[in-house]
Amino acid sequence: MSYQENCLQEDPQWLELKLPHLLYTDTVQGLHATIQNEWDSLRRSACQTAAGRALWKHVIHDPYADLLAGEAYLKNFHEKIQNDHLNNAREISGVILAVRTLWFDSKIEAALSSFNGKGQVVLLGAGMDARAYRLSCLKESDVFEVDFPEVLEVKTALLKAAAESIDEHLHPSMTAKSLNRVAADIRNNDWLEKLQVSGFVPEKNTVWVLEGILYYLSHSHAMQVLNIVADKCALAHTVLLADFMNKPSTTLSNSIFHFYSDWPDHLLPSLGFSHVKLSQLGDPDAHFGLMDDPLNLFNKLRSLHRSVQTHPDDGKPCCRLYLVEAAGLPNQSNQ
Repeated sequence: MSYQENCLQEDPQWLELKLPHLLYTDTVQGLHATIQNEWDSLRRSACQTAAGRALWKHVIHDPYADLLAGEAYLKNFHEKIQNDHLNNAREISGVILAVRTLWFDSKIEAALSSFNGKGQVVLLGAGMDARAYRLSCLKESDVFEVDFPEVLEVKTALLKAAAESIDEHLHPSMTAKSLNRVAADIRNNDWLEKLQVSGFVPEKNTVWVLEGILYYLSHSHAMQVLNIVADKCALAHTVLLADFMNKPSTTLSNSIFHFYSDWPDHLLPSLGFSHVKLSQLGDPDAHFGLMDDPLNLFNKLRSLHRSVQTHPDDGKPCCRLYLVEAAGLPNQSNQ
């Protein structure tokens, strides 16, 4: 029996959706109405990610995910999980997001450990990410969240609503040393300047987190962002954590994605990173006990060479998600 089947049988949260009362207050409903009515698909993807984290709470501790996702996204995601259960699916909706979240969490902690616990963490395209409130490894680190102004405004207002609620366990308590929200569009040329104005110090050891964002960018914008981060290797110990889609993932008929890299472990060294490690879903460090079924999609893909773009068994595109850790150091560092 697979991990997913065990969860579905033993954990009623898969079958019953319980939403916090805070979601039904006028303030929170008004904020989520703004999201539904005014945000485009890129901005709304932040709520979809939060919904996935909320519904996989048995492996991801994110006490604010429900609030940040909103009722509509939670119900939609929950319906997908129920359908997967009814259809005995080998991959339950959200498992990719759960593994991806846990992989980033573990790599952030490992990187900060290599900095002796102190450093900066920059979340590009932070969306509804709540790591500054849930990761204890950030206690000696300055965190910077970079995203569109309207995304950060709504996120701040939602967390303010939690702080003012009568439900004390929802009152936000920051685990990071400090948190700075930087209103900027990373597709523009001014985001690094805005980041520095907000207190970012280029000469300090830094973890750059690009989770679920690169493939929404055009090739030129994605390469611009990667080059800016790579340039920081000359100034301080720099760790990049990012996920990349391969070409088949972005060429599906309904795809809203643009940037891809079939070989990010070749691309990043060419930009200046000296150490690059690539993982695929289901690899030992990208598993977390969630992908035990040898016949699930991800394990079947891992058995094929990465150059294969069409699966020989069914003729379907080999859509891969690569989780990549890259690091670089200046030739002489005093840190």
